[in-house]
Amino acid sequence: MENALAELRSLVMRANDKWTDTGLPRVAMVRAEACADQVYPPMLHLVLQGRKTLSIADDVRRYPAGSYFVVSVDVPATGQVHAEDQDQPYLAVSLTLDSEVIAALLLDEGKASNAPGDACFDAVTASPEMIDAWLRMMRLMDRPDEAGVLAPMIEREILFRALQGSLGEMLRDMARPEGRLAQIRRATHWIREHYTEPFRVEPLAGMADMSVAAFYRHFRSVTGMTPIQYQKRLRLLRARWLLLFDTLDATSIAYTVGYESASQFSREYARLFGLPPARDAARFKIPAATSRPGIEVPPRRERARQG
Repeated sequence: MENALAELRSLVMRANDKWTDTGLPRVAMVRAEACADQVYPPMLHLVLQGRKTLSIADDVRRYPAGSYFVVSVDVPATGQVHAEDQDQPYLAVSLTLDSEVIAALLLDEGKASNAPGDACFDAVTASPEMIDAWLRMMRLMDRPDEAGVLAPMIEREILFRALQGSLGEMLRDMARPEGRLAQIRRATHWIREHYTEPFRVEPLAGMADMSVAAFYRHFRSVTGMTPIQYQKRLRLLRARWLLLFDTLDATSIAYTVGYESASQFSREYARLFGLPPARDAARFKIPAATSRPGIEVPPRRERARQG
């Protein structure tokens, strides 16, 4: 397994300091030494070198090399990657999840649960068989004439290995078009489309065809946060992006992302990112090349990846 991991790392060292397209369907790779704040789309994320820390609401998860996690719906999270040293940056690969591919693997539908899998972002140690499948997948970057035939087969193998693991129930639920996960996905999609607007939970629960109590319970199980926390995290991640890459001032950004109070925005921003908006933005803008944010967004060449 160590030899396979070493070869995988050498292949992923070709990546840029951002999510890099591999030319393989739904597969991306990254070599990064910065933080990672983003809305994570449904994916399987495998850490190859270094460590990753994710904060989802008040929950903090840590992922060492050789572990993977699964995201079942779009989830806003703040994170940080930790390199071993300058010559050993953080390395990872990801597979954007396609529910139709997963469904094709589920020959025994009786295993599907009526409740969504527990999306607590647990770290799962990748099996030698999964690592071997990933290695064969990444080797196809140098064999484009073979990738069209072999990549879909290896994708199915990677998913098959994940289905055998402790997060398999979550993947099974993703393949059920009328399952609880699909119902929660409708609600998260609405919140993402209307994140600047105030909302009441009752209509969202109706959209998911659940009672309010059941909706709260399942929403938190899948996303790790309440609907209001989910909206707030979307607002703050968007605000940070605007602070770093736009010319708007902090007060204008607060109103742009939906806050009615600039002071409340400043307090909640500092609680999440450690500094008030203006000071947080300033540390990335001066001096150049000492530290910069990593906006970690895997490339999405197909609508199935959009989230």
